[in-house]
Amino acid sequence: MELPMSPALQTPAPRAFYGTTVVRAAFVLAIFGWGIGFYSPAIFLHAVVARTGWALPLVSSAVTFHFLFGAGVVACLPRIHARLGVAGTTAAGAAALALGLLGWALAAQPWQLFAAALLTGGGWVTMGAAGINAIISPWFVRGRPMALAKAYNGASLGGVIFSPLWGALIAAIGFTAATLLVGAAMLAIVGGLSFYVVRRTPERMGQRPDGDAPGAPARGVTSAHAKPLPGRLLWRDRGFRTLAAAMALSLFAQAGLITHLYSLLVSAMGTQGAGLAMALATACAIGGRTLVARCMPVDADRRLVAVVSYAVQIAGSLTLASATEHQTALILLGVVLFGVGIGNATSLPPLVAQVEFVKEDVARVVALIVAMSQGLWALSPAAFALLLVNGDGSPAHLGTGTGLYFGATVLLQLAAIACMLGGRKPSG
Repeated sequence: MELPMSPALQTPAPRAFYGTTVVRAAFVLAIFGWGIGFYSPAIFLHAVVARTGWALPLVSSAVTFHFLFGAGVVACLPRIHARLGVAGTTAAGAAALALGLLGWALAAQPWQLFAAALLTGGGWVTMGAAGINAIISPWFVRGRPMALAKAYNGASLGGVIFSPLWGALIAAIGFTAATLLVGAAMLAIVGGLSFYVVRRTPERMGQRPDGDAPGAPARGVTSAHAKPLPGRLLWRDRGFRTLAAAMALSLFAQAGLITHLYSLLVSAMGTQGAGLAMALATACAIGGRTLVARCMPVDADRRLVAVVSYAVQIAGSLTLASATEHQTALILLGVVLFGVGIGNATSLPPLVAQVEFVKEDVARVVALIVAMSQGLWALSPAAFALLLVNGDGSPAHLGTGTGLYFGATVLLQLAAIACMLGGRKPSG
């Protein structure tokens, strides 16, 4: 009869893979980053104009500066991470964002508004696309598509949460108190997650990426054609240039269409219907990103996956262009088709970079393509607004005067497809 093993001699149970906890933390960070830094400036604009009476172009330019300065910080993010660490950078970004929020509420002079925009623009991007990628990357290689999809879905949820939250808080306690409350909550949560979760690495936890067992052979996804591209060599690489161009073009088209789509839908579906349609687009963005991450094989040509996503968005744009204000079903079909690609436009380019560049270059590549994309799409709302004015100065409506608007979206997405295909390398 075999005696039970003494507790002191029993093999300790293996520790659960900590990467799962990191993904959950990144999801929450993305809620705050995108929710406050990406979706909220439009609400700040309205609140500042109502409080100060300043001209709309002036306050709008501060919003543009918020995004442009953020793009510059994203480009430097790998160096900031190297100096402060990813956790320290994330916490510092949250502090800058909280201080900047208060600046938007208290600014008494235009220069103070731009100082606040500098803080919010530089702060939120530490929890944006490149920041989240840096948090997730050490923990996942083969499982990175799904890990990034789950984390980036926090970005979509951030818009769902913060857009109505700001409205309710400002109405209840005022803009200044609302910024103090949101800023304090963000500092407590982001600070805690940064120093108790993000600062841990697989090496410190005695674990390996994807939860692989110690001693198991490493199984990467990097292409055999990838080679180190230090310094200016990266800028000369066709794969890098085409990837950056594709991401920038697709997000320029996407930001321009989404910014004005609600206004077009209001005239067709009413305020409540338009709001529900935009919520549907957000839900489709989450579903589309998750579906691609779940179904895309590890060895898939990720550029082709991106091309398919862009093509589906083109179909959505064409559907919306052909719809009139009374064709609700057609409008919703267009919203769904365009919506399923919204999330993939952000998540697929970093996944392409993971395959096409050596591990040491991926963080730099992702930071640069995100920075260039943000610098371009920051200008798209103003550019697309010019396409929604008829010759007599009247605003365009669905089915009337929107040809240039949707046509520009289609052409930009076609250009993005051309760039993605133009950068493909031989398989193997």
